[in-house]
Amino acid sequence: MRYARNTLLTGLIVMGALSWSCVRNLPPVAPQSTETTVNTAPAETPDRVPAGAVSSAQVDNSPPTAVSQTGPTNDLPNPYTTIVGWAKMPGSRTWGSTSAVDIDPDGKHIWVAERCEANACEGSTLDPVLKFDESGHLINSFGAGLMNWPHGFYVHDDGSVWVTDARGGDGKGHQVHKFSPNGDLLLSLGTAGVAGTDGSHFNQPSDVVVGPDGSIYVGDGHGGESNARIVKFDAAGNFVKAWGEPGTAPGQFGVPHGLAFDSQGRLFVADRSNNRIQIFDQDGNFLEEWHQFSRLSGIFIDDDDMLFGTDSESNHRRGNGEWRRGMRVGSARTGEVLYFIPDPADPNDGPLRGTSFSEGVAVDAAGNIYGAEVGPKGLKKYVRREQ
Repeated sequence: MRYARNTLLTGLIVMGALSWSCVRNLPPVAPQSTETTVNTAPAETPDRVPAGAVSSAQVDNSPPTAVSQTGPTNDLPNPYTTIVGWAKMPGSRTWGSTSAVDIDPDGKHIWVAERCEANACEGSTLDPVLKFDESGHLINSFGAGLMNWPHGFYVHDDGSVWVTDARGGDGKGHQVHKFSPNGDLLLSLGTAGVAGTDGSHFNQPSDVVVGPDGSIYVGDGHGGESNARIVKFDAAGNFVKAWGEPGTAPGQFGVPHGLAFDSQGRLFVADRSNNRIQIFDQDGNFLEEWHQFSRLSGIFIDDDDMLFGTDSESNHRRGNGEWRRGMRVGSARTGEVLYFIPDPADPNDGPLRGTSFSEGVAVDAAGNIYGAEVGPKGLKKYVRREQ
């Protein structure tokens, strides 16, 4: 479990089938996107609740029943206000690209892995791992000189900070690192600077997540000639198994770009270049695939099984031009998409046609959404408007 929330959205979600019927019958909200540079202080919120261990044997392996939503889910309400310039860099430091954001176990502080004022950290002396307080002030940083291209990111309930380094070179990269909250390097998976396909190597690992029983899951691959698989390790970092290969069939991957677990212990994989989510049990057995959240770069699931998926790449050149870029919010239980935060950038002809909007996404205990952006280079905050 991520953490407990006490928000309006939580009040809308009640256990059982009736709860999602209630959500679906909410009065529509106008689908505009409002931008402001005003900082918004979050309300006092409870701490994150530690996760209880859920073994693979305890997981309900029956496929989730997805709500039928055919065609692009573009015309949905947007109940969020966009906050620009919320997180402040110290001194003269400016924002570089970032695809990595997550929430501290207290549910308030925000962690980011930023690419050293550029789109890579090779040769930089800057710390890429940054911790912000709830007002957007930087309070801690670490990791200088340890990574080439920080990409995937996960903050565990025990406070450990996990980062994937998805580019090899200069004796670094193709690894997954586990840090203490103070920046002590606790564990590294993979072989530094060396790509491969066995249990001791990665090739451009995109993301990492820790399962309910402490097992470690890595989305290994970032397109091209890299890998296209999920790699599982036990809690001590010993290789357990791997599954997947390049392709479009169930259990195959284009780019396993983002990972998240729901409350039932199911692993959701943002299979980006295949424009879908694939859902597996903890042993790698395929359960279901969903297309209604579009071409996801990042995925986050909260304690109420609300799924936040961010599309930074859809356009005509990639064959997904009917789907608008932006953030889709819906149910990880039923698959229904409820809300859509549109990307204001031109996906086809503008300067951000390669990637715009956020590639990483996380949600704090107050229900505020944070989007980590590669193309626009920054961290935006999305605050739910009063109804």
